[in-house]
Amino acid sequence: MEVITLEKSLNEGKLAPLYILYGEERFLLENVLKKIQKLFGEKVAGINYISLDSSNVVNIISDIETPAFGYEKKLIVVRDSGLLKKKTRNKKGEGAEEKKEESKDVQKLVDYIKDNIEDIKTSVIIVFVEYEIDKNELFKVIDKSGITCEFSKLKPNDLIKRLKQICLRYKVNVDENTLRYFIEVCGTDMNELINELRKQIEYAGENGTITKEAIDKLATKQIESIIFDLTDNLGKRNVKLALEVLSNMLYQKEPIQKILITLYNHFKKLYLTKIAIKENKNIAESLGLKPNQMFLTTKYSTQSKYFKEEELRKILQDLIDLDYNSKNGNIDAVLGLQSILCAYFSSNQTY
Repeated sequence: MEVITLEKSLNEGKLAPLYILYGEERFLLENVLKKIQKLFGEKVAGINYISLDSSNVVNIISDIETPAFGYEKKLIVVRDSGLLKKKTRNKKGEGAEEKKEESKDVQKLVDYIKDNIEDIKTSVIIVFVEYEIDKNELFKVIDKSGITCEFSKLKPNDLIKRLKQICLRYKVNVDENTLRYFIEVCGTDMNELINELRKQIEYAGENGTITKEAIDKLATKQIESIIFDLTDNLGKRNVKLALEVLSNMLYQKEPIQKILITLYNHFKKLYLTKIAIKENKNIAESLGLKPNQMFLTTKYSTQSKYFKEEELRKILQDLIDLDYNSKNGNIDAVLGLQSILCAYFSSNQTY
């Protein structure tokens, strides 16, 4: 089931007996779980509400069968159970017995659900919450008798719709282009976006408008967005501004090793973009971008035009050498990075 369909069903007050909620988008997933709990009503731990995980999920059948004394139904929430994910052996074959035992537990639960589904529908609601799943027999039996829903990271257009709805709820104006810029600056994690949007809504006030200027002023930029700014300045041969961006990151206590890794990965993506364009390959596939990151193809494509292929190769090698030398105490990492930036672009820098 699609997330939006599940949300609509819950808003209409409909509850299923079995759920599997899984995926990376934890903010929306947890919101759906809260809606299920709210619809369920009063919860008394150990009586009509049971919380399980991988350490005690073996008790699930016993918990299902134990009456919810004084209550019509029981809610069982199972987090990271391991029952919906294959356990792999290592190269030595270790874990085989554990895997066999786990398979028995899964099959036992599958058989129980199949044999007792009518009783389950009248007496219990079971919610599995997982990050990753394999569509094994347990998944299939729950999908048949209940609801399974994947919470993937939202694409920019879907994020914009949800953020727009929140702004309208608080009577704050914002256009789609501004929200698109907001996402580019703050990332695509829904939880982070909500926290950042609260600041923008408070600043704009009722009947006010969120602007790009306010975003630049108030938003906590993701390091990837800051690296785009730094690289933009380098590409335009403005070393002074590039060094200011680096200085601000260090002032904000961003670890130099994290900056180096992010900068290296960024230049690597610019290099891969350059190659993809030259060989007429798909940029998104070459960079391994996820569906919610497709907007980055234009940004990488634009920035890659600032640099020659050989420049990008040399920058990557210099960053590798700097990492090695700084770890061995031969050079200060900050000074080394500043030197790399200046060495490439000082001859054409703008003040």
